[in-house]
Amino acid sequence: MKDDLSIKDFSNLSGIELTTLRYWDDIGLFSPERRDPSNGYRYYAPWQIIAVNFVTVLRNIGVPLKKISEVREKRNPENIMDLIDEQEYLLDKEIRRLQQARSIIQTRRNLIRLGQKADISQIAVEELPERAIILGPPNETFEEREGPSLAFIDFCKRADALRIDIDYPVGGYHTSMADYLQNPSRPERFFSADPSGNDLREAGEYLVAYTLGYYGEFGDLPHRMEAYAQEHGLIFTGPVYVIYLFDEISAEDSAHYLAQISVAVSRKQ
Repeated sequence: MKDDLSIKDFSNLSGIELTTLRYWDDIGLFSPERRDPSNGYRYYAPWQIIAVNFVTVLRNIGVPLKKISEVREKRNPENIMDLIDEQEYLLDKEIRRLQQARSIIQTRRNLIRLGQKADISQIAVEELPERAIILGPPNETFEEREGPSLAFIDFCKRADALRIDIDYPVGGYHTSMADYLQNPSRPERFFSADPSGNDLREAGEYLVAYTLGYYGEFGDLPHRMEAYAQEHGLIFTGPVYVIYLFDEISAEDSAHYLAQISVAVSRKQ
């Protein structure tokens, strides 16, 4: 017929790829008005330029083709409302996942950049900004367990129930410098660097040091930090935060893991 559109013409007018139109026809989702019995060519009616919106609109909001096909013959305002309500819920869930993924990317990028600029040979007082974190519960006493790694495993196992995302870097928290000096590889608690947390590392002056090596391997660094504080008239006034700027995500060799240790200080009067 004179008004029929070839599949190429229909593709040009609708903006739908030829391969997509053929696939939709093959699965019975959207078929041409007729096919030439002599050569199998597909021909679309002009009204189908409008009709195809049923497929393209739902596809573009993420509805699977199978579900579009299921509702095609029985669509009405009520079941389309149910369908788009369900899709909105799924999209909201995906948006939250993507926002979380982006936050993890930004957090890890910031820590890696900090590590790239760090002078690991020096101990110094630095002005650190406020950082939101999620502080985990107190660890079990290490005397009852064998090694700090088990406490970390316990923390990871409980993370979901505690609503803590361990895709963010996880750090160690010591309630005081005295505790860190006594048990540097055994934090009293762990924390997630998740910036949506309600716990805070307060902004202020911190004594900051860096060290390379596997988790909990600090060598004599805690005592060198103590000596630096004594020499420069500093008083430790807060908890100790240990966060790895380079970890297994950014360094293959654990000898290249880079930890930042920070503790709030004030100056003796």
